[in-house]
Amino acid sequence: MRYMLCFLLLAMTAAGPAYTVKQYTVLTGVGILSRHDDTVIVLRRFVRDSAAGYLAVNPKSLSTAVIDSGDLVFAEASWQLLYRRFAATPYIRALKQAESLGDSLQNAGIRRFPQSPQGINLTIDLCPARKPLDRFLFTEIIREIGPAQKPVPVALAAAGQWMNSHRQDVHWLTGLADSGDLAITWINHSYNHYSNDSLPLTMNFLLEKGTDLTAEVLKTEITLLTNGIVPSVFFRFPGLVSEKAVFTKIIEFGLIPVGSDAWLSKGQRPGNGSIVLVHGNGNDQAGVHAVIQLLKRERPNICAKKWSLLDLKTSVAENAGK
Repeated sequence: MRYMLCFLLLAMTAAGPAYTVKQYTVLTGVGILSRHDDTVIVLRRFVRDSAAGYLAVNPKSLSTAVIDSGDLVFAEASWQLLYRRFAATPYIRALKQAESLGDSLQNAGIRRFPQSPQGINLTIDLCPARKPLDRFLFTEIIREIGPAQKPVPVALAAAGQWMNSHRQDVHWLTGLADSGDLAITWINHSYNHYSNDSLPLTMNFLLEKGTDLTAEVLKTEITLLTNGIVPSVFFRFPGLVSEKAVFTKIIEFGLIPVGSDAWLSKGQRPGNGSIVLVHGNGNDQAGVHAVIQLLKRERPNICAKKWSLLDLKTSVAENAGK
């Protein structure tokens, strides 16, 4: 299946290298890295600074990479063929597992990994907001976890509009990754993150009438790329609201929807392997306080390396299909 997003985005002030991204297309297939003979699944093709490239995922580790076209032998393939060829890989198993959890209006998708090591998967949502990034949350996470676990793994669910209006915050976050303090997995959280308090959930967020789902997904990926950030294969629905048809389309983009079984500001308590949700956009003081207090309570276990923040990619790869 192919989609073309016919517009150009130029990063004016970006974190890391500023790229011009155009001709951004959903294109699926098998890629073999010419230098290493490794096999990847290609998800997108685009032109970056006049050079053709691909966005691809390693089906074993779920790590993504931007690969120059000259470094890859590519063969187009449908999802049907990819599902058969890579059926035993964590990536395809995770897509199937997520799809089986896609019927709920709220909180559909993967929410917890009960067989994980002691710890949680911390996801921080960056929804559009006028307030600056809550940097205190990140510095406290690094202070509490960093001495025992470096880099500290976190997953950031970023809306494209938030990134465009908080460029300095994006630069600050990528600086923490470049310095080795954080290992960030960037989750697609849609571009506009529509929200209307007067609408019922069945007509709200991505279910709002007239929503262009293709643009919501691909514009966010382009925004990440123009900031020198490689998108992951994860997606978080705004408001954790979806319906089966929209959920299925996200799967068709090659994205794994992740929900949460511990939205802290709603009083939900995390367990082992929980996907914890907190907002870092300046609008969630209760959630920020709760996650910091959780880390402080676990400090003895953190120091003894009996409890840690878990990497979302690793959690999915090790638990897919279980």
